[in-house]
Amino acid sequence: MTKRPIKIATAQSFISQDVCKNGWEIRRLMKQARSAGATLVHFPEGAISGYTKSQIKSWDHFDWDVLVHELQAVVSLARELGLWVVVGCCHRLTSPHRPHNSLYMISSHGELITRYDKQFCSNTEITRFFTPGRQYCVFEVEGWRFGCALCIEIHFPELFQKYAELGIDCLLFSSYSEESMFGIQAQGHAASNNYWISISVPAQTSHALSSRLVAPTGIVQAAAPAAISELVLNQLDEDCPELEVALRFAKPWRAKARNGEIYRRCHVDDVRSDDRTRF
Repeated sequence: MTKRPIKIATAQSFISQDVCKNGWEIRRLMKQARSAGATLVHFPEGAISGYTKSQIKSWDHFDWDVLVHELQAVVSLARELGLWVVVGCCHRLTSPHRPHNSLYMISSHGELITRYDKQFCSNTEITRFFTPGRQYCVFEVEGWRFGCALCIEIHFPELFQKYAELGIDCLLFSSYSEESMFGIQAQGHAASNNYWISISVPAQTSHALSSRLVAPTGIVQAAAPAAISELVLNQLDEDCPELEVALRFAKPWRAKARNGEIYRRCHVDDVRSDDRTRF
């Protein structure tokens, strides 16, 4: 039985050094997403806290109390709207440990249900800014299974394949980058693993790659115009005719192929197979 289609909103929010302004921007887009009928809204890397190197130069003067206040306001609005929210934010650890680079998952009941911490951090991140995470993150919304990834993790196909093994329907990919190649790679991961990928980036970097939703075929299903604070609104629908081959045939077949049993039982004991030095 297929799941009921749901509408998701992929944000292209403007991110500033002012955490309060970021919180206001996020809540504005949350209201817009709910008014448009979205069940879930997905924000960029560092959407509320700001991102390192761009807005955060060091942790010495970062105001964690202001950040928590803004996060609590997001939680309250999520409860009021009945909206799921996935938002990029640094996550404080116990001193002297560096924070995680994270995504918070806030339910439509206004509960922080889990968090994803970036596993594959850059050299700059692990030497100056962040502690790497060590777990994958899968959560469910109305029967749909979502996974999470951040920025340069797009370069690690094993992460995307692992999420396929975990049975996700859609990967929420948040980034703060100016890499058009990330979009091409995301299309490849979506097509190879036959799941949707939501790409959320900040407005100020969207000239290189705007926020978008990539279908399980690898085709861009919807995209935001560059350089403005905007939402991409589109549906996850398993019954879409254009996705039948990808979801009904390719996805289960590739799972069997990766397991390898369908090939192992076809192997033969043949000298002409074993000998690789003659025609």
